[in-house]
Amino acid sequence: MPELVEPKVLNWASEVDGATIQQAAKISRLPFVTGPVALMPDAHVGLGSAVGCVIPTKGAVIPAAVGVDIGCGMIAVKTDLNARDLPDNMMSYLPQAARDIPAGVGQGHEHMTAAASSWFNANPPPTSFTERQAAAAHKQFGSLGSGNHFYEVCLDEGDAVWLVLHSGSRGIGNQLAQAHIGKAKDLAKKMFIQLEDPDLAYFVEGTPEFQAYIADMLWAQDYAQANRDAMMNAALRGFFRFIGRGREVERINCHHNFTAIERHHGRNVWVTRKGAMRAQRGDRGVIPGSMGARSYIVRGLGNPASYASCAHGAGRRMSRGQARREITQEDFKHQMTGIAWQDKDAGDLVDEAPAAYKDIDQVMEDQRDLVEVEHTLHQVFNYKGVERGRGRR
Repeated sequence: MPELVEPKVLNWASEVDGATIQQAAKISRLPFVTGPVALMPDAHVGLGSAVGCVIPTKGAVIPAAVGVDIGCGMIAVKTDLNARDLPDNMMSYLPQAARDIPAGVGQGHEHMTAAASSWFNANPPPTSFTERQAAAAHKQFGSLGSGNHFYEVCLDEGDAVWLVLHSGSRGIGNQLAQAHIGKAKDLAKKMFIQLEDPDLAYFVEGTPEFQAYIADMLWAQDYAQANRDAMMNAALRGFFRFIGRGREVERINCHHNFTAIERHHGRNVWVTRKGAMRAQRGDRGVIPGSMGARSYIVRGLGNPASYASCAHGAGRRMSRGQARREITQEDFKHQMTGIAWQDKDAGDLVDEAPAAYKDIDQVMEDQRDLVEVEHTLHQVFNYKGVERGRGRR
């Protein structure tokens, strides 16, 4: 159950620091915020807005509160395979996974895929891209990225095989977000708007700047969702070839960095979810733990106090810098016991170690009033994009 930790901040997190609460408090004091800001159980400090934050607004939207990875989210597919169908050594699957899903900073396909061409023809961007941006957006369609983005093979409580993937709008979503955040800051300066944090600069509904941002945000959100579908389609084809058979049973694809008009407490408001999922009654979602912990398939309970929202994952306990300083590669490898993963890249992936994240089981306990669990998944294979030279050696 939530606790009122500031006059207009409701907190569901049993583990949360003061800086995160203060970020939410600053947002709550903006004049267009219409009700309490909701901190989800995975909340932690972010750019301008805390991650794991749900913000109701009337007449304005804060681009930095949506985030720079617009439309980032999760996709999960249940297959008709089970644990008996998997090889004893899941590391033998790594070359196939790497061929199917390009991963890493700036990485994409060598050439534009048919899936990218088809999607772009049906979804022309509202903003004119440079030739370089257009080329990158096409080639990165169907690619994973790096950081906390991942692809996993999991088993549920009945040993059914699931494929699970986390990614967003790649480089083009980041560039669009950064451009609009910069415009909002410039506009605040020109209008002499005093803000507790410059990253809380906003666009007012009805202005050209607002309309341009919403158009780009919606396009990037659609790009992110289609990007996940494209990767999952490629992963399924490759995985079924690797196993020798298989078919898709069900699919869930959900955002956790977006804003949308919704009706809450009797009025229409913009609900911005940064690192939070929509959990209206019946909504299905995917809530991952760290790369060494359980993940959950859930169904929303539609709690009005959270604006029908829930956590999007475990949430960071340590900053990336702190994790690289404090977690050894040996500890990291021990935390990943029993899971096939890129252990040779432990030095570059150490900031993603399980110890850098909150306990996902506690997160789920904290939000028993927000979602109900349908399936509990545990990983047997984890694949991430690697950003070279970041970790401890």
